[in-house]
Amino acid sequence: MSKSILVRAFVAACVLIPIAGCSNSIVGSIAVSPTAQSLSVGQTVQFKATGIFPHRTASSTTEDLTNQVTWTSSVPAIATVNSSGLATAVSAGSTTITATTAGYTGTLTATATVTVTGLGSGTGGGGTVVNVSSLAIIPSSQSVSSPGQTGQFIAIGTTSSGATLNLTSQVAWSSSSAQIASISSTGLATAIGQGTATITALYTNSSGGSTITGNATFTVSSGTTQQFTAVTILPGTQSVSASGQTGQFIALATMGGTGLQQDVTNSSQIQWASSIPSIATITSGQPSGNGLVKGVSAGSTTITAELRNVDGSVVSNTAAVAVTLTPAPVPLLSIELIPTSITVGNLQDTGNFIAVGTFSQYPYIRDITNSVTWLSSTPNVFPVVTANGSTANSGVPAGTVTAYGAGSATIIAEANDPAITGGSIQIATATFTCPIPTDPPKPGQCYQGSQVPALLATVTIYNEGLNTTNWEVTAPSATGTQNVIHCGPGWALNGGTGGSVCVATYPIGTALTLTAPDTGAKFGGWSTTCLPPIGTISPSPSTETGTNTCTFTISGTNPNVSVGVIFN
Repeated sequence: MSKSILVRAFVAACVLIPIAGCSNSIVGSIAVSPTAQSLSVGQTVQFKATGIFPHRTASSTTEDLTNQVTWTSSVPAIATVNSSGLATAVSAGSTTITATTAGYTGTLTATATVTVTGLGSGTGGGGTVVNVSSLAIIPSSQSVSSPGQTGQFIAIGTTSSGATLNLTSQVAWSSSSAQIASISSTGLATAIGQGTATITALYTNSSGGSTITGNATFTVSSGTTQQFTAVTILPGTQSVSASGQTGQFIALATMGGTGLQQDVTNSSQIQWASSIPSIATITSGQPSGNGLVKGVSAGSTTITAELRNVDGSVVSNTAAVAVTLTPAPVPLLSIELIPTSITVGNLQDTGNFIAVGTFSQYPYIRDITNSVTWLSSTPNVFPVVTANGSTANSGVPAGTVTAYGAGSATIIAEANDPAITGGSIQIATATFTCPIPTDPPKPGQCYQGSQVPALLATVTIYNEGLNTTNWEVTAPSATGTQNVIHCGPGWALNGGTGGSVCVATYPIGTALTLTAPDTGAKFGGWSTTCLPPIGTISPSPSTETGTNTCTFTISGTNPNVSVGVIFN
């Protein structure tokens, strides 16, 4: 006797004879709701499976079987469905969602259709486009034992409303080291050689074009390790005073195979040494702050940077230090680059770094962007403009970096003018990145043909005066929100936080008004940025307290603006 005949006989017995428990266990048919759903990529919908029991004696002949049926998708590449009936849109197209269970006539099925269009937000249909505010990579770290092994990463975006989206196939994936790991357009990392690579996912919002990134690490514990083939010390020579004057060296290592350079000044693989420590010492082996030379007594010494690869091979280089008995003048104490990193999303995009110096005499904070020498670790790919160097470009401000390829570079600002350093050399670094394209390329990556003009500019504000207690400068945001910039301790006195240097981003073409409100500080005027014909001041610069404003328009030819203000 066949299985279906036995089932039907059992059902008949249940109908004619009230056998305990049997009338509730046999499903006559099932239905899935909703029967059709339209989603945008990343959206989800919850399907429900309802069982119909035609032979029940109880009042209810239906039951929720959502967690008891087997759910499948005919095309998982378009939409997936989990064991609880939650479907997630993956890519454009149409797929059939099927619920399957056993019934008295045999296997029972019910279906629904999911149609996937563009990127949307939140849970359910509608296709409303919103911005993703944050991006998380799951897992945050993975480790494999040998080359050839793989690990899957997933990119989860969170919107401002708190909804989460699976953006794994919509982000641009990249690996910090092609010698350690590669990453596919679906987030699958493949081990290449020994070491640890940073896996980055970059997502570009369709509304506004802003980019969000997330990072994870991928470690390969064995295999061939990426080797350094050379190390360069910057600068090659320095002169410091025996009175304890210091100068900073930076070590850039060249990676074999790619020829890319990496800042290894503070790497655990490098050892700094002075040939005659009684003339000059140099810091080494610290978590940070290595490569700092300090004059002790008159004479000359050689500084050596020795970089050891994991296979035991060593590359090294030297620099010279002359120590004089001349007392150290009042020097430039340090340089800060603003911002510390810039990421662009297209070839020929530019970013502008500003160098702000801290001095030991008035004025203590100064914009020295046009007084330093700008260097790039990869000048052929990411050249940087120097005001007084061979890379100067008329109409382009110093510190501007242009992306002519994919990858990243260390950007260096070197102050070597004795007029501002007193004979020592001060150095600061930042990073500039144009994401490496995947296959196929994604928005926000530097693939051929991705050229678009830059849309945003950076405004930097700093105080050139002596007042360090109650000065303040404010400015609205690009959307009109009042006082997105609260620069200075005057704002802190009102319960906020404000530093001596402040930065904000605005679209090109913005007419921006900076305000120095009355906080009791003695206002002494604005820098040349706020003087005609670039900007206008109301009232004219004076030594009186009061509300003083500076208005100027951010132009496309010189989008990054640095404004100094004097409070005494």
